[in-house]
Amino acid sequence: MCGIAGELRFDGRTPDPEILTRMLARLARRGPDAEGRHTDGAVQLGHRRLAIIDLSPRSAQPMIDAASGAALVFNGTIYNYPELRAELIALGHVFHSDGDTEVILRAYLQWGEACVEHLHGMFAFAIWNRETLFLARDRLGIKPLYYSETGAGLRFASTPQALLAAGGVDTGIDAVALHHLFTLHAVVPAPRTIYNGIRKLAPGTTLTVYAQGKLRHRKYWSLKAERPPQARSEAEWTEAIHESLRQAVKKRIEIADVKVGVLLSGGLDSSLLVALLAEQGVSDLMTFTVGFEDQPEERGNEFEYSDPVAAMYGTRHHKFLIPNADVLRRLPEAVEQMSEPMFAQDAVAFYLLSEQVSKTVKVVQSGQGADEVFGGYFWYPRMAAETAGSPLDRFRKHYFDRDHDEFCQLAAADYCGPDYTGELIAAHLAEPFADAFIDQVLRMDTTMLITDDPVKRVDNMTMAWGLEARVPFLDHQLVELAASMPPELKLASEGKHVLKQIARGLIPDTVIDRKKGYFPMPALKFVRGEFLDFMRDILDSQACRERGLYQRAYVEKLLDAPEQHHTRIQGSKLWHLALLEYWLQNNG
Repeated sequence: MCGIAGELRFDGRTPDPEILTRMLARLARRGPDAEGRHTDGAVQLGHRRLAIIDLSPRSAQPMIDAASGAALVFNGTIYNYPELRAELIALGHVFHSDGDTEVILRAYLQWGEACVEHLHGMFAFAIWNRETLFLARDRLGIKPLYYSETGAGLRFASTPQALLAAGGVDTGIDAVALHHLFTLHAVVPAPRTIYNGIRKLAPGTTLTVYAQGKLRHRKYWSLKAERPPQARSEAEWTEAIHESLRQAVKKRIEIADVKVGVLLSGGLDSSLLVALLAEQGVSDLMTFTVGFEDQPEERGNEFEYSDPVAAMYGTRHHKFLIPNADVLRRLPEAVEQMSEPMFAQDAVAFYLLSEQVSKTVKVVQSGQGADEVFGGYFWYPRMAAETAGSPLDRFRKHYFDRDHDEFCQLAAADYCGPDYTGELIAAHLAEPFADAFIDQVLRMDTTMLITDDPVKRVDNMTMAWGLEARVPFLDHQLVELAASMPPELKLASEGKHVLKQIARGLIPDTVIDRKKGYFPMPALKFVRGEFLDFMRDILDSQACRERGLYQRAYVEKLLDAPEQHHTRIQGSKLWHLALLEYWLQNNG
């Protein structure tokens, strides 16, 4: 896990080292253990290291192959690197280190752009081969990769903030991205970001940048959601998923030279991870849970569910209860660490939890992805039950934060164009190789929407403290298997039926049968008191008024009755407006 950055100039000039210095400074928290840089003609590469595998200097980056001059910077973890290393040695490659970094470099030297298809893991990397700059991102987009074109060249980095620090970025608001942001609860699908001048590489995609300035994208992976030719019984599906999940968890505990813990929320997904790790014979497992103050409408912690799981498996359990005063005081820090605006109320929760966890371990497993892959959210059955309208209509009714007309009441007139988000979602749902409507929905959620919501959120908030989060439910082999499974085995039992079947006998029934929970952060959902004052100050500020992004009548309507305006999935609409404005004030 690390932060990467670099620049390729198209005019052949040597890049300014001060630009790389500024970029790396903004990535220091992602890689607190070491810094490295490499310059070769029109290219400079930079790296901030979080040492997880092969802790020796032999795996320092940028890593350069002496014979070819190829140079690599890499963020992530390759779980099949021992097998790939053996394969490459058999093909004649000689290794000088013991980690996964050199495996990527030698895989590229062996297979070229097709190297990504051999990699099993989460990754974002850049390779300069003295002719082209090759950028790649993992299949599910677990690791981030942003880039900007400056006219004189192209820069890339793990965060937009590093690109902004480099200078020369068009920070005008992208109208299409703004529409997505307020419709899909802060999701802006690749390649867009909220800024015109910053783009991100899509999951499962590579980008080749030629020295003269030409860019070529290649999509190397896509997900099919079709039944296999040979039908399987429910028992056979359950065993296949169980075994695939076992392997995903096993890879993510074994491939590390440091201790690995678990973020235990009290829900089914993270509790099942604890059970599966115990199944693997992992001893002295460390688990971590955070809770917040209650509101009259909602509990602020799930300790009653996480405690029995920790006790059942004898984990070294760490609980943190954070008062609202601390949440509000630390909220600006959490926003500062958001690579892009994030509306989810649990972003600050993950930030504060990660701070505590990082004092004990450098790697954790987390349950992100289970709901999208296995149909755990309440809106999936509602969508399935809809019989009228197009796939877009069925999806929109239960998911969109705002319909297009409301967006045009929210945003200044200049930003009210066509229904960009409706067009995008309709196109994704209509893609081939999905047998049923729910297959289409879950595939889109898994390959697009999740990338820029929970996955990005967890990466940002853990890496802010030099903590690596691993997500077994997004193992691409498990995801492919689950996508081919009949939707009824996902949506039954009020969601995640197959996971509940696997969990029986492994974790308490009270955890399996409880109503679906969400990372509780009531103060950002039921906005009142100091939290309301905080949001009012942001939205009434001179900066907000001068920016002119929002129509004041809409802002005043939300401020007058914040608790009456929630989205279809129960997010605070007022918090959405305040968060974006606050993020822009910190990142403009």
